[in-house]
Amino acid sequence: MTDHAVDHLRVELRACLAVPRWIDEVAARAPFTSVDDLLAAGREAANPLTDDEVSLALADHPRIGDRPVGDGVAQQHSRAEQASLGADDEQLAAAIAEGNRAYEKRFDRVFLIRAAGRSRREILEELTRRIRLHDADEAIIVEQQLREIALLRLEKMFGAGEKA
Repeated sequence: MTDHAVDHLRVELRACLAVPRWIDEVAARAPFTSVDDLLAAGREAANPLTDDEVSLALADHPRIGDRPVGDGVAQQHSRAEQASLGADDEQLAAAIAEGNRAYEKRFDRVFLIRAAGRSRREILEELTRRIRLHDADEAIIVEQQLREIALLRLEKMFGAGEKA
């Protein structure tokens, strides 16, 4: 791979999971012969994530229901992932916003969930369930959600025939 191609890959990887070690480990295995190989590398490098890496990655994610600020690749992903949520139900949007505040007070971090493929009602139900979890159990779920989001983004970016 050319230096330019590696630099491009690293930018794309950062939009999937803003963890330098993960980016380094996945990029080091390039070029990939298939999307499946890329996904395997991404999965392996993200398992496990340290507490510091989870915190770092969460800093790149907006609150559920909030519009991402900026025009970067990560923000474009967040917009697309939350697009199906719609804001037409003000009562539901208010309940999610209140849940976000309660979650942040409880866990001292943003509530993270793979929004793609979920309705606002499903997200609110999961938020309500997870806010009651023990800290260690919730930490496991957050790490798992980060992996799911990263792999979905990888597949979306590179699954359309682009060679990584």
